[in-house]
Formats: sequence, structure tokens, C-alpha cells
Amino acid sequence: MLRLATFNVENLYTKFRFARGVDPRLAAEQGFTTEMLRERIADTDAKILTADLIDLLDADVLVLQEVEGMATLKQFRDRYLGGRNAYPYVVVLEGNDSRGIEVGVLSRLPVTHIRSWQHMVDPASHHPVFNRDCLEVDVHHPDHGTLTLYANHLKSMRDGEADGGRARTRWIRQQQCRAVMEVVQTRFGPDAGDHPFVVLGDFNDYLETDEQGETGIADLVRWPQVVNVVERLPPDERWTHFWKGQPDRELQPTYQQLDFILPSRRVALANPWPPRIERRGQPGRAQRYEGARLPGVGWDRPKASDHCPVVLDLSGW
Repeated sequence: MLRLATFNVENLYTKFRFARGVDPRLAAEQGFTTEMLRERIADTDAKILTADLIDLLDADVLVLQEVEGMATLKQFRDRYLGGRNAYPYVVVLEGNDSRGIEVGVLSRLPVTHIRSWQHMVDPASHHPVFNRDCLEVDVHHPDHGTLTLYANHLKSMRDGEADGGRARTRWIRQQQCRAVMEVVQTRFGPDAGDHPFVVLGDFNDYLETDEQGETGIADLVRWPQVVNVVERLPPDERWTHFWKGQPDRELQPTYQQLDFILPSRRVALANPWPPRIERRGQPGRAQRYEGARLPGVGWDRPKASDHCPVVLDLSGW
């Protein structure tokens, strides 16, 4: 079996401090080298909860979003997840995001192929299609062979304005979804669904139409080559993200599916059961979830993440 998960870990950053013996005033005036700095994981209380939730997942392959970089992910793994013995294979490539949040992979299984699609450009504007990346990663299972993953973190619904961001950014997610389909077909051809792959990640949109506008991800999620396995769950159990709303703008709290695992038709047919959505890291204010929470989770903060991991067990493909 292979247990696969996707999880937006919400701002997994490191912060810097000067090493012992370095005068910060002189360093600020005269400059400094990286050897004069020390790193530590930012927002430690929250990230301990993030690690506790990852431990509960017990995933063989974990696709992550909002990771600052390779050094940060390795430090997080080494400090909180058990080091190389827990996840010997780590993948993070610096992508296009100006905030420096990347997609990454932690794996117990050998990673045999990595390809970044961050340089894919819109032929009209010549701008990158993916504001992060579409990271193509092969993992090898000793019994079942190679499974290809397409790790994504699509454009946020925010655009700097007070409201209407979903509608104004919709076209970007539509373009990115069509690009993911093109990427998959570049590898596997027009009948891609006959091959073993999974598209997964934080799609930053939901399928429903509401007062915020229409979805921008339907082309990919409804693509006949893949299956949205979260739809195997009852409708009220599909949410993966809680938003507290904005009472001053009369916007109510929402519970939406923003995180997706889309196995190919072949993989979905071989594994007909539903995924698991792990909510024990959600803050207390996400009141739709009435189950137990991790020790230390607060009403608002700290929390493991604003997203819930989605986990799918695969017995073969």
C-alpha cells in the first residue's frame, strides 16, 4: 500500500537571527554573510502542531504547499518529524512565487524523476502560467512500480482588493488548470487516464457558484481523465478549509473544499474507497468539526494550518 496525502502547511518559514558573537549593529552597517546567521522555524507553537498532524497522517508520500524552501523543509523534518529515518526523500524547487512559498514533497519511497513546469509561459503575455509551479515527481513503489505526482498550488482568490477577488482571479486558475492538463498529456498522451498518475494540491478555489462568482477549477476537476475522490464522501464532509468570514462586510464563515486529490481513471478504479480528511488541527472556531483536536490547538491560534490534509490509501495501480 501507498498512503498519499496533500497538505497546505500554512507559512512554513524560517526566521533568521545572528550567531553568537555577531554584533547586529555592525552587521547592519557593514553587511554580513550567511555564516553569521542562524535559522529557526518561525511560529514554533503552530509548527509543532503541524508536525503532530503530519505524524497522525502516517503518509508514505506527502505533497506540501507553502514551504519556504529546501533548507526550511529539511530543518522542519529533522527537528519535528524524525529526520531522514522518517522521510529520506525531500523535494523542493524554488518557483515563481514572490513570497517564496513553494510546493514540496516528503517521501519514504525513492524519488526517481523530478521536473519543474515553472517556466511554462502564456504565449500571449509571455508571463509564467504557474505563479508557483506544477511540480512533476515520480515515486517508485517496490510492488507496484512508478506513480507520477503533479503537485500544485494554484492562484489565490485574493487580489489585493476588498472583495470580488474570486471573480477577478478566476481566469488565472482556469489557465493554470488547462496547463496542468496539457502537462499531463505531454507525458502520457490524450488517453492519460489509462496511466498511473495523481494531480493534487491546494487549488485555491471550490466548485460551487456563490455570491463570490463561479469556479475556476472545473476544467481540471471534471476532466474525464481524473476522478475527484473527495466526492466519494457525503457533501457536508468534503470541506478542507475553514474561513472565518468578515462580519463588517456581512460575509459569513465558509467551509469549502480547496484541496484536491485527483487520481487518474486507472488509479481511481483500482482504489474505489473514499479519502480521509484530517481535521484535528483545525482551530476551535471551525465549529462544524465536532471531533477531538490536537492538544494545544486554540480557538483561533495556534493551529496546525488553515487547511485540512487529504489522505488517500492506494493498494496498487
